Amino acid sequence: VYINIQYIVTVEMMRSMLSKNIKKSMEFIVKNKLQKDKLEKNKVEFEITPENLKNVQKQNTKHIPEFNITGHFDSGVCNIEQPFTGNICVEKSDQEIKSIELQFVRVETCIYADTEIREATEVQNIQLADGNICQKFDIPIYMIFPRLFTCITTVSKAFKVEFEVNVVVLFKDSHMLTENFPIKLVRVPTKNNF
Repeated sequence: VYINIQYIVTVEMMRSMLSKNIKKSMEFIVKNKLQKDKLEKNKVEFEITPENLKNVQKQNTKHIPEFNITGHFDSGVCNIEQPFTGNICVEKSDQEIKSIELQFVRVETCIYADTEIREATEVQNIQLADGNICQKFDIPIYMIFPRLFTCITTVSKAFKVEFEVNVVVLFKDSHMLTENFPIKLVRVPTKNNF
């Protein structure tokens, strides 16, 4: 993580020559007044099959297990103060699945002249299922956004801080597939904090 934005207030109280000045600094969080009704609940449906995998060479397709994994995320635009939710279901798989994980990734992009430097950092990894997973069984997704490396999605002329979630499926024979989903994080005020 290279981009860090902090808002800090520093107050210094000047005292007489014989006394030392008192200085105090405090970090604070800025929240925008985005209305709850403007936060669209756009459900993100997905289906992962061997046919819709990207970055697979044609000669390697015969080595890929036959599977169908479906699911959804409750929203692609998420309130940072609420959990990320949804579900995932293994409809069929001809090979045993070792585990299913959800990775939360922070993507930082610095823009200089015509060059973009992009750095992706895994912030959090949650194991959703372990062992031989029952087919046609909805596995719930519930992830709290970590406070330390998470902020609202920010795009400016000089830099971008964006976020993605990856669904990672590890098969018993060590095949691993990763499906990537960009998400947008916003901070929506509630009655208690605005």
